[in-house]
Amino acid sequence: MSDGLQEKVALVTGASSGFGLLTSILLAEKGWVVYAGVRDMARAEELMSTARDGGVHNKVRPVLLDVTKQEQIHEAVNRVMEQSGQIDALLNNAGYAAGGFAEEIPLSLWREQFETNFFGAVAVIQAVLPTMRRQQSGRIVLVSSVSGRIGFPALSPYVASKHALEGLGESLRLELAGLGIQVSIVQPGPYRTAIWRKSMDAIALPEPGSPYYELYKRIEPMLKQSATVGGDPIKVAQTIYRALNDPKPKLRYLPGSGEKKMIAAKNYLPWSWIERAALRMIGMKSKDR
Repeated sequence: MSDGLQEKVALVTGASSGFGLLTSILLAEKGWVVYAGVRDMARAEELMSTARDGGVHNKVRPVLLDVTKQEQIHEAVNRVMEQSGQIDALLNNAGYAAGGFAEEIPLSLWREQFETNFFGAVAVIQAVLPTMRRQQSGRIVLVSSVSGRIGFPALSPYVASKHALEGLGESLRLELAGLGIQVSIVQPGPYRTAIWRKSMDAIALPEPGSPYYELYKRIEPMLKQSATVGGDPIKVAQTIYRALNDPKPKLRYLPGSGEKKMIAAKNYLPWSWIERAALRMIGMKSKDR
């Protein structure tokens, strides 16, 4: 896709804040019509206020869209088709970060994490694909994370859900290659968005008697730092825009040098080196049997 006279139409999930909001505004500024999915219409005010400030409020159309609710997904897709008649791009951005230590996290929390971050993405993809197949064109971008390639302690559900999303993206790209539909994955690291502040509230904190309590106390400052001193999230929005507009879109996009270094380390260094560095960073040593 490229900018042109014909309006392009995008459906964005998780558009009330963070990457979803910024990308919705950027697409609108580039002339796209954006159907911005929000779980609560009351939370669309920040989005629309930003759109009004940028003079693009006529291009941004909030839609009620909780990706864990099948009825809302179909209603949102139907609204896009009734009003615009096409879906040129789907940005699967909705997600949150739940954490804790694998042994102590209730299965219900694991399931909630996957319902939003993974199964929600699958459900929206299934809803838009019939339209994209008829069009014989379309772009699907999945917002993953460097956590989809590299594990980190105390964020097991989030890391696992993003690893699953990575596998989905690879398989889906191959399945749709012959249908004129392109699939890409964007892998941000820590950026200054609400997801990390919210993740602190969603973590199943270990109690003082827990075998993981001391480890968590070492990790907690790192999580808090990610919420306050991460990169500028507009870089991620710009990367998503690039993925949606590249003539020959790549499978994966990394927004910055920090992500590139992390993924390069995972690709080229022995795991034992990465493990030692990670344990050193959190002040731990591996206990051999």
